[in-house]
Amino acid sequence: MNRPLPTPIAIDGPAASGKSTLGMELAERFGYAFLDTGLMYRAVTLAAVRAGIPAEDKAARRFVRTLDMRVEATTTTRIFLGNEDVTGRLRDPEVEANVSLYSALPSIRDAMVRKQRDIAAEGFAVLAGRDIGTVVLPDAPLKFYLEASEESRAERRSRQASGEWGQAQRDADARKDIALRDSIDSTRKVAPLRPAADAIIIDTTRLTLDQVLDLALEKVACASD
Repeated sequence: MNRPLPTPIAIDGPAASGKSTLGMELAERFGYAFLDTGLMYRAVTLAAVRAGIPAEDKAARRFVRTLDMRVEATTTTRIFLGNEDVTGRLRDPEVEANVSLYSALPSIRDAMVRKQRDIAAEGFAVLAGRDIGTVVLPDAPLKFYLEASEESRAERRSRQASGEWGQAQRDADARKDIALRDSIDSTRKVAPLRPAADAIIIDTTRLTLDQVLDLALEKVACASD
């Protein structure tokens, strides 16, 4: 590579398309910070559910102004609410069931986008989410948009589910969750899920992680030539 590596790198796509996995792999390889922006919305959701805050913009606006949330972006992303590391709680069923509702609220999106831009400005970074290339970092020099079939994404999300559930229940819940989140994310008025006009689209349905990574690295190399 003859030129410096592109930064920041934006990765978007629907739930369980492989955004975070690719982002962490690129961050590890290049020594970048990795920010999984979806975890930020999950942390807000967890905090709101715990506090009994309804998924309504006026209430959320007051709540998010005083929310004590800290983000640590290294080659992975960790989220703290106060002094509590809640990263391991962010895929709990109560969060899965509500995250799209809270993340669609303009007040929450505005607050999180400001934090995400601040983190990206701190240095070399990869950001993964649903509106990174279109809203958060529209001028990012390299943008990926990952997509995959609903069935394959549901299978991936099912494998992430808690072992406390039976397999059939995990599969059914994952498929339902994927369909609902796709609908909410793609039709919301603020920052709907869609690929940026200049994004490189990769369909991960039938690709292994190594194949997805190889494709992404080819594009990084081209951007650095």
